[in-house]
Amino acid sequence: MGKYSICILGGTGFVGHNLTAKLAGDGHRLVLPTRNRERNRDLLVLPTVTEVTADIHNPETLDRLFQDVDAVINLVGILNEFRGQDNSFASAHIELAEKVVAACEKAGVKRLLHMSSLKADAEKAPSVYLRSKGKAENAVRTARADLKWTIFQPSVIFGRGDSFTNRFADLLRSVPLFFPLARPNARFAPVYVGDVSEAFRRCLNNPRTHGQTFELCGPQVYSLKELVTFVARQIGVKRKIIGLPDNLAMAQARVMELLPGKPFSMDNYRSLTLNSICDKNGLGRLGITPRSLDVIAPTYLAANKAQSSLDEFRKGAGRSD
Repeated sequence: MGKYSICILGGTGFVGHNLTAKLAGDGHRLVLPTRNRERNRDLLVLPTVTEVTADIHNPETLDRLFQDVDAVINLVGILNEFRGQDNSFASAHIELAEKVVAACEKAGVKRLLHMSSLKADAEKAPSVYLRSKGKAENAVRTARADLKWTIFQPSVIFGRGDSFTNRFADLLRSVPLFFPLARPNARFAPVYVGDVSEAFRRCLNNPRTHGQTFELCGPQVYSLKELVTFVARQIGVKRKIIGLPDNLAMAQARVMELLPGKPFSMDNYRSLTLNSICDKNGLGRLGITPRSLDVIAPTYLAANKAQSSLDEFRKGAGRSD
């Protein structure tokens, strides 16, 4: 594999941390734009990584960042919209993808790897999130012919520091006895962050992946209720998981989207009406054997078990300090 100069948008995030370590290990020179370098000091120890304070939503900034790079990787994505110009699905997904494509064309970048989401569809998807991801894909697919792109559509991604299993762990610890769950029968094929990063790595310098879209899934399919039950078992809490009928699930979403951090929203609910499972798993096409949630997740969720046990004891004793 040749050594590339690569600009990674979203390189300081969950997937970005994992991918940056892999690509730095291969000797690629990496430029990571960030709004706060101090939050990501752990990446600065990698010898080929440069963090740059930058606003990636500014087209002129992208033009400057993409000068003299061989490839661009766009990992930027949000699960919920929040107040602020750059925190809408339109801005974070569609408009940024359009700006990235334009800046690549202007700077002469020939390679673009783009993170999307399983079941993204610009027209037919039930949620704004999935439609915006689909429109972002369209912006990539309609780029000039000399921009060689590859799109990745993962199911829910798990791993140390993820926002899926860890979010449910936090929610499970916050409620006593019962855990009301929307769309309990929604199905997922959770994919390990290391396998997602390896897919990007293998596609980077592989001409056979140009113009291709890869669905990425783990080896097992779970219902949402099975996943939450699994997380509860791993962190050592006993909760009865109560599947909600759709009318109550929607009411729950309308309430929870008003809470700090928006732990669940109506748009999340709409996304859950589709099963996040692959029609054809792209990991196999890339020669990657996907790793199982059952094997990986206990290695990081179990670390929270002692704290969960202490919290349970305190609740039983009527203490909160």
